[in-house]
Amino acid sequence: MTQDLAPEQGMDRRTLLKTGAGAAGAALAAAAMAPAAALAAGTTSSSHVSHHGKHSMDFVTVKDGTNIYFKDWGTGQPVVFSHGWPLSSDAWEPQMLFLVQKGYRVIAHDRRGHGRSSQSANGNDMDTYADDLAAVIEALDLKGVTLVGHSTGGGEVAHYIGRHGNQRVAKAVLIGAVPPLMLKTPNNPEGTDISVFDGIRADVIGNRSQLFKDLAVPFFGFNRPNAKVSQGTIDEFWREGMAGSALGHYLCVKQFSEVDYTEDLKKIEVPTLVLHGDDDQIVPIDAAGKKSVKLLKHGTLKIIEGGAHGMCVTSADKINAELLAFLQA
Repeated sequence: MTQDLAPEQGMDRRTLLKTGAGAAGAALAAAAMAPAAALAAGTTSSSHVSHHGKHSMDFVTVKDGTNIYFKDWGTGQPVVFSHGWPLSSDAWEPQMLFLVQKGYRVIAHDRRGHGRSSQSANGNDMDTYADDLAAVIEALDLKGVTLVGHSTGGGEVAHYIGRHGNQRVAKAVLIGAVPPLMLKTPNNPEGTDISVFDGIRADVIGNRSQLFKDLAVPFFGFNRPNAKVSQGTIDEFWREGMAGSALGHYLCVKQFSEVDYTEDLKKIEVPTLVLHGDDDQIVPIDAAGKKSVKLLKHGTLKIIEGGAHGMCVTSADKINAELLAFLQA
């Protein structure tokens, strides 16, 4: 996806991979500077059983036996994060480190087939992803939650509410999120052609390691003129991606590209902040954020000028400020 490719023209996979499609490499420096008290904030470690599953230490075991890893820092109002493809909860470190120091309890899980969660052969679909998120929320008995989803995680947040309701949710945030629909169709001409997603699947099979190295470049906008390229951020994207399951990643492509979240968005009853970069080369704003806000009952769109898809890392200060203002509103 180069700059001259407008959303209505779609995205060419070869261009995408040659130019290089959130990781948290920048968070490594932030972690080194974070106060020890914040980093030592409470992590849930007690055993508990709910009707959704049991949890012990840093895992929730869901009904099909899959272990879902989560990190849980701090106390206070809970903020739950859902990450994008092909990453893990580590992608949220810039936001989690910031908010835990502001007095919030921050929780993020690794989607099944991603990060440290089980590499299940089954359940790699959005219904199950949403149910896994529900299992984490229920196991920790969270209430008054602010759900924050980036990219595929935005679809997960929307589908969680569409499937499980608003009862435990106070607010929602969609960042560079895939809803309402990424795929180009007659009714969604601004979307991305199926050939792009077929190509991603082929590259997951053919050379997943190289795919993640290439994809990180436009993901973070490092192919733009005068971009400050961070090799550490690219390496972190690759590390998080390679920690996941090739099968899980392959099957997840359909979930972020072909699932229509329109009805889920309509069911969200809580205030919802939509943050989208106007230079998002992976999930173009015209096909996503600008459409989603029109489907939300209580939605607000804030456009991040020059924001890349991976702006939770590259524009962390801006994103953190928007999140804090929304939480405090």
